Amino acid sequence: MNTPIDLRTTTTPRIALVGDRSPHVKSHVRIPMLLDALAEREGLVLDAYWIPSGDAEEPGAVAGFDALWLLPGSPYASEAGALAAIRTAREEGIPFLGTCAGFQHALVEYARNVCGLDRAAHAENEPGAEADDLVITPLACSLVGHEGAVRVTPGSLAESILGAERSTERYHCAYGPAGDRLDVLTAHGLRFTGADEEGQVRIAELPGHPFFLATLFQPELAGDGTRPHPIVRAFARAASGLPVR
Repeated sequence: MNTPIDLRTTTTPRIALVGDRSPHVKSHVRIPMLLDALAEREGLVLDAYWIPSGDAEEPGAVAGFDALWLLPGSPYASEAGALAAIRTAREEGIPFLGTCAGFQHALVEYARNVCGLDRAAHAENEPGAEADDLVITPLACSLVGHEGAVRVTPGSLAESILGAERSTERYHCAYGPAGDRLDVLTAHGLRFTGADEEGQVRIAELPGHPFFLATLFQPELAGDGTRPHPIVRAFARAASGLPVR
């Protein structure tokens, strides 16, 4: 998956997997299996290239890809690289999926570059940040190894992909959005379309973007990896230029 190619001469959709690849991160290990399953079960063949977060910081690092997935595995070696990748996908209309840490950093990027909160911070990356600057904070109860229900907003992209208003999802995280920052993100166009049974935000999407979806849960960990989660399948379809609804 890491062999460089000339992006100008291939017609197979190319996806950038942004993250610091590790055999100790479950979602990273699952990715090759999901790519095989997408090809075999769905006929969705993708060329996937892993881009370390440090490399993603370079100008144009993710330009030209057909889709971008910001994967779990925080703290990233380069927060700046993760945020730069999200911004490129958001501004250039590149289909984007962010899961777990990808969700968390999507909110930080939006707060900084759309909402004008220049000091917006993630508590894991900046434990000494002022409370008023934190967009991502430690969860009251860690969700590492947790499974729980998520209710989605009717008519949302998430609902159309999942095909239901309620789904059971798997987590592996200890950080989530600060509740007192959600209003400013919403006021600037970000839409929160999924929450747990207590109303805590679990899904974000960006209306008007070809495909911009971020989940605090990890759809890549659903099942045994032989049947891609509907969100993973929808992302692959978006990368291929196909309808996802």
